[in-house]
Amino acid sequence: MPYFTVLFTMTSFRKHLWGLIFSAFLFLPAIAGQPDTHVSNRPSNHQNEEKKSKKFDAGKMIMEHISDSHDWHLWGEGHDAVSIYLPVILYVKSKGFIFFMSSKFEHGHTAYMGFILNQENKIVWESSDNHEPVYDLSITKNVAAMLFAVFALLILAIGMASSYKKNAGKAPKGIHNLIEPLILFIRDDVTKPALGHKTDRFMPFLLSIFFFIFINNLFGLIPIFPGGANVTGNIAIAMVLATLIFLTVNLKAKKQYWKHIFLPDVPIWMYIIIIPIEILGVVLKPFVLMLRLFANITAGHIIILGFFSLIFIAEAIRPGVGYFASPFVVAFTIFMSLLELLVAFLQAYVFTLLSAIYIGMALEEEHH
Repeated sequence: MPYFTVLFTMTSFRKHLWGLIFSAFLFLPAIAGQPDTHVSNRPSNHQNEEKKSKKFDAGKMIMEHISDSHDWHLWGEGHDAVSIYLPVILYVKSKGFIFFMSSKFEHGHTAYMGFILNQENKIVWESSDNHEPVYDLSITKNVAAMLFAVFALLILAIGMASSYKKNAGKAPKGIHNLIEPLILFIRDDVTKPALGHKTDRFMPFLLSIFFFIFINNLFGLIPIFPGGANVTGNIAIAMVLATLIFLTVNLKAKKQYWKHIFLPDVPIWMYIIIIPIEILGVVLKPFVLMLRLFANITAGHIIILGFFSLIFIAEAIRPGVGYFASPFVVAFTIFMSLLELLVAFLQAYVFTLLSAIYIGMALEEEHH
């Protein structure tokens, strides 16, 4: 019955969601902020560069959107920029943990406590003589957006679980009525065909994966977030999700799964060819999951921003052309944004579907 399915799922969903966010929060700063011994001094002609004629740089604008940063840029440039500043957490062996807000850097114009934000948006030593590694564990834009998305998912999961307990046997209302078909869709059309009677065991985990990707994809497209975060288009996040699938598949795998890899049902003389291919497939499956999610989400953002940039590029070529091109560009951008809404769902669906298939293959029992 839908009631028992959703109640069980939403109760377990919270536990898996906490594990998912802990994994992503633990590994994202470590992956995205590797110890950096590179030193970048402030350019002495920084003030002169600001006085130069400002031209619209489409590549810079696009890269700023799809890449991570230590502040959430809203609008403006240089000293006039308006941003939401985020906590900076550094670890240096000689000093221990260091905490301060990214506003101390003033958008990379000043140094603080011997550190500076370089042009690659990395925190490095101001002095070129200091080569001690700096471990950046800061709450960056992507981490903040991810925490916001998980907070929204937890409120949704807790609210649905409480609602089903209070109104047992009754139809859900409001947004819960919209979410229930998604839950049943993941169960009946994604998880059950791949896992069979083991569906209830892995349903909360796969549902956590689906909603984590889907909600972050949506938040990356909502216009209310100027310069919205590209969470699922971050290679570190995609790698953490793929790693969780890799661990689940290989730690839960049955004997038949390993037998298929190391003792395939082929002539023995072919083992030297088949076994390396099977072992490579174990790694390539999650690797392809990672690349598919990262590439599709990032490409969608680049296409939308690229076409939007045509207005300013046309205006730079000849004054007035931008006004003529803007209706066509805006219309196409709206069309692509609507298409990205579909992609946001499809990428979450495909990632969850393939994950369920891989887990189902690992749990397959030996046929007699």
